[in-house]
Amino acid sequence: MTSDEMTQTPYGRALRALRGSFVQAGLFSAAINLLMLTGPIYMLQIYDRVLASGSVPTLLGLFLIVVVLYAFMGIYEFIRSRLLSRAAYRFDEMTGELAFRQLLENNNKNGKGGNALRDLEIIRGFLSGPAIRGLFDAPWIPIFLVAVFIIHPWLGYLTLAGAGVVVALALINQWATRDALARAMQLDGMERAFVGQSLRNAETVQALGMREAVSKRWRAAHQAGLAESQKGGDRSDIFSAGSRVFRLLLQSILLTGGAYLALDQQISAGMIVGASILAGRALAPVDQVIGQWRSIGRAFEAHKRLAEVFAAMPASKPRVSLPEPTGAVQLTGVTKLMPGGMRRDRSYILDKVSFELEPGDVLGVIGNSAAGKSSLARMLVGVWQPDAGEVRLDGATLDQWEPDTLGRHIGYLPQHVEMLPGTIAENISRFDPNAKEEDIFKAARSAGVHDLILGLPDGYATKVGYAGQPLSGGQIQRIGLARAIYRMPKLVVLDEPNAHLDTQGDQSLTETIRFLREAGSTVVVMAHRPSVLVETSKVLILHQGKVAKFGRREEIFRMAMQSVPSQPTPVETRKVG
Repeated sequence: MTSDEMTQTPYGRALRALRGSFVQAGLFSAAINLLMLTGPIYMLQIYDRVLASGSVPTLLGLFLIVVVLYAFMGIYEFIRSRLLSRAAYRFDEMTGELAFRQLLENNNKNGKGGNALRDLEIIRGFLSGPAIRGLFDAPWIPIFLVAVFIIHPWLGYLTLAGAGVVVALALINQWATRDALARAMQLDGMERAFVGQSLRNAETVQALGMREAVSKRWRAAHQAGLAESQKGGDRSDIFSAGSRVFRLLLQSILLTGGAYLALDQQISAGMIVGASILAGRALAPVDQVIGQWRSIGRAFEAHKRLAEVFAAMPASKPRVSLPEPTGAVQLTGVTKLMPGGMRRDRSYILDKVSFELEPGDVLGVIGNSAAGKSSLARMLVGVWQPDAGEVRLDGATLDQWEPDTLGRHIGYLPQHVEMLPGTIAENISRFDPNAKEEDIFKAARSAGVHDLILGLPDGYATKVGYAGQPLSGGQIQRIGLARAIYRMPKLVVLDEPNAHLDTQGDQSLTETIRFLREAGSTVVVMAHRPSVLVETSKVLILHQGKVAKFGRREEIFRMAMQSVPSQPTPVETRKVG
């Protein structure tokens, strides 16, 4: 991606918004580095003027000036640090929510949430850390080099040669550690994904005796990441130590050269110390950058990943506010390929699925395992987008709706229901900050869980923790149903809603579907048990991703009954033994 293309993304715009802060930080860096000349100049005055004249008033006057100048330098350093930390905060504020949304969208598309938020944390730490201050100080190295040249050209050449060696060490350091640091970040992301999956399946891991195997798997991934990080760190430490030692050696070389020039009466004694301090200051930013090279490398890799993440965001299309839908659904040739599949391979999850539903229809979708029922549910609610064909709600394709607006008109109960950390009331209301209690209670009563919730220790204020604790699987399923029908959406999609329900829960589900039908909502139920089909008006049979049969429930059942032989086929029996 070119720099021009990146500036058109939200990430590029956020970086561009920081230019003002960077310009101000650069100006304060200039003032700070000019004030860094205070020490060398003061040293020259002490050796060449105060000691020669023996004037105490001159000494005190110079000392007061130095105190004032250093006070200003401290103030400027504080302002620069504050500017950079505020810039980091503003950058996070401009990109954090977008990165979180993109993370959710990526997870829906391919199951990989990525590390966008962690990358943002790395960039934020870099913007407010010591590494960037070293980079701001680096452009002012020539000031100190010029000052050394003014003292004596030979000392300037020595300092310039030393700076060249330190810069060469920095470039070699970057070349030597780049691949290792990039691999370490990649392995770290894979390890975090594995940890997340393991935590989500902790009960299964424990019940099946997989703890040792999973722990070893994590340990192997963790050690692989550590090895790459250690490899990059070791190489960086070598160059960092080499640079630091060379700087000390250069100080001694400059003192030796300065002493020789002083003995030859070419410079004064004060100039020896002044040149040493100036040379040290000239090389300090380079040494600081090398010391923070691991942080800089991680920030650069995070920057590249974030640029790719934000570049992948679809351009926001202008959308017209559509009227509230009635629930009419139309699917035309909806096709979904398997991940990595090709059309010529005919590796379809869904293959040219077409049907229409009128407002108030209740569709039961049945089929064998892997027939495509859950995939169809994801298509209907817009979680997945078809590779071919269209899904329309009241004549408009789902991408014509603003996503959050569409979500308010849709109820969705996935096959595996999970609660988010918060109260039961917040989960039912979908964390709507303007939720009304009567809407929450209505949804709970319609789903038949009002009494169940009241029976909990804190009722609707009961806190839901990790993995839905303290709720059981059936309770989570029924509260998830209340969340799905909150504020009476016009399209409700239930993916095997009775998978974890007992007889009472099954009866409540049937009553809820009847209530939705009478209210005019369109309901699509991926059937797990035949009892759900009692309230359906239409039935769709999926087979290997294709529509095998679709029609009125009575017609489909009559056709199914006609296909069954009226008399059982006689079976020949024989005596055994």
